[in-house]
Amino acid sequence: MKFFHTADWHLGKLVQGVYMTEDQRYVLDQFIKAIEEEKPDAVIIAGDLYDRAVPPTEAVDLLDEVLQTITLKLKTPVLAIAGNHDSPTRLDFGSKMMKANGLHIVGEFSKDLEPVILQDQFGEVHFHLVPYTDPSVVRNEYGDEEIRNHNKAMEKIIETITSKMDPNARHVFVGHAFVTPYGEEQENTSESERPLAIGGSEYVDARHFMKFHYTALGHLHLAHYVLDQKIRYAGSPLKYSISEEKHKKGYLIVELDEEGNVQIEKKVLQPLRDMRTVETTIDDLFKHPVNEDYVFVQLLDETPVLSPMEKVRSVYPNAMHVERKIILSNHQQRKFEGERIARHQMDDLSLFRAFYREIKQTEVSEETEEIFKEILREIELENREELKKASNEVAATK
Repeated sequence: MKFFHTADWHLGKLVQGVYMTEDQRYVLDQFIKAIEEEKPDAVIIAGDLYDRAVPPTEAVDLLDEVLQTITLKLKTPVLAIAGNHDSPTRLDFGSKMMKANGLHIVGEFSKDLEPVILQDQFGEVHFHLVPYTDPSVVRNEYGDEEIRNHNKAMEKIIETITSKMDPNARHVFVGHAFVTPYGEEQENTSESERPLAIGGSEYVDARHFMKFHYTALGHLHLAHYVLDQKIRYAGSPLKYSISEEKHKKGYLIVELDEEGNVQIEKKVLQPLRDMRTVETTIDDLFKHPVNEDYVFVQLLDETPVLSPMEKVRSVYPNAMHVERKIILSNHQQRKFEGERIARHQMDDLSLFRAFYREIKQTEVSEETEEIFKEILREIELENREELKKASNEVAATK
């Protein structure tokens, strides 16, 4: 059996004030064309179809259009789950009616976990669709007070699934979670990923999934495997923050043979506009050809630039951010690092001097320092007057 594994579409995504709908449509058109050409037996979407619980109308229309094309026009079953960004009830609405047309969406978690069963020439493949859910929901569903974090919740869910597994079938798990090799804490793969929990309780042990022939995961935006080649994140189809600049975005083609062995191929999607960093001086910037990529510009000028975004957007009309990049020597870096560590011990004037040096890359002048001292004296005088007034009011009440 051959199926596509994708996730984290985040339809309706807003990045730096820019809606990504046009860019999302562009890559999803490529995805649909690939389905036409490859003719997979199914498409898996492992959560975060939308970017938020109440998505904009354009995002809803785009998802409806894409799912209708895949299931009705191309006759390809879609197996999807809710992610932490989705509204479970929104995705669940009408799901029973849609199953008849090959659209299997699970929004809300239930302990009655029944797989979606598809057939190929070798027999049945059971797809276990487990949407994102808070551990408290799993605890209440099972009446198990020991479930207090995501790892325990997933352990209980998989224990329930494996207890009823058909040993003659092949099994695919579809989930949305932060999975690490042994449930240890790790950094997110993107700044645009929303934490699933506070205080280190979001991490799930990859060893829970070893009984499945393939595990299709969503949530982390970097395509990679965890502990074993058959436990995979497809990653998001687009870059949604500059922290994803080096990611190769796309989807996975998974082929499951008669014995349940998998072959996995990564397919890259070409974005309408790339998201990348541009380092340049303002003079060199004007030598660049006009480009519509989403750029984060770091200006290398030694002095501040007047109206930098206006100048940048004359060359990069979709520029998302501009800042000055201050390049320090190794000696300066060591010096300023030492100052940062010691700042909590500094008085107000010393803090001002350190701040001025770091921002202006020069020492504060005597004139500027005297102005700052005068302001400090005025503030101190005001504070004394306030304190004196408060003391008199307290004394009057006695």
